[in-house]
Amino acid sequence: MTTGPSSKETVTTKRRPGRPRRAALDEELLNAALAEMSRVGYARMNLASVAARASTTKPTLYSRYPSKEALATAALEHMRRRTPRPPLSGDVRRDLIEELDRFRQGALRPYGMSMLGSVLAEEHENPELLRRFREHVIAPRRQNLRRILRAARKNGQLTDDADIELGITMLVGSLYAAYTAGNRVSRDWAERVVEAWLGANGTAARHERQQ
Repeated sequence: MTTGPSSKETVTTKRRPGRPRRAALDEELLNAALAEMSRVGYARMNLASVAARASTTKPTLYSRYPSKEALATAALEHMRRRTPRPPLSGDVRRDLIEELDRFRQGALRPYGMSMLGSVLAEEHENPELLRRFREHVIAPRRQNLRRILRAARKNGQLTDDADIELGITMLVGSLYAAYTAGNRVSRDWAERVVEAWLGANGTAARHERQQ
């Protein structure tokens, strides 16, 4: 009579683990996509170049992002670093300076300005990219500033006739204007631009002028 192997003779075959998923590969791919879009634009961006820049392979890239459009969209969503905002201090000057300094650091980091140019250049051929950029980068920034200015008007630190939307455009736009003119955006840019705008729209400054 033939019997099967005893429990001592049984060999348990362990499955060999697959290649471990590299930590932070998603972020590396998104940063590589931003770098390539900034360098050559969306239309000329090559997924093989993105994969090589991230030190991985095209199949690995495709396993996460099935198309160039999906990768570009994810990269734009990733572009804005979503850092928790502390509660407003109640001091409009302080809150504006802190928010605009975060904006300055983000806009001037690698690929910040060049990415804006790349997205605008694709406006007619790939309008979805510009829509995504506005949704995930521009709109949240404006909303943060809007929250600060509305609170300031409510607590009497801004004049009733202060144009909040125009103010947001002027505050943010001054950085773009300085950059495109070739002027250095100094570390105290946020403080200087806030002082200038509040000088025309803050109730404290207006009260001082009237005395």
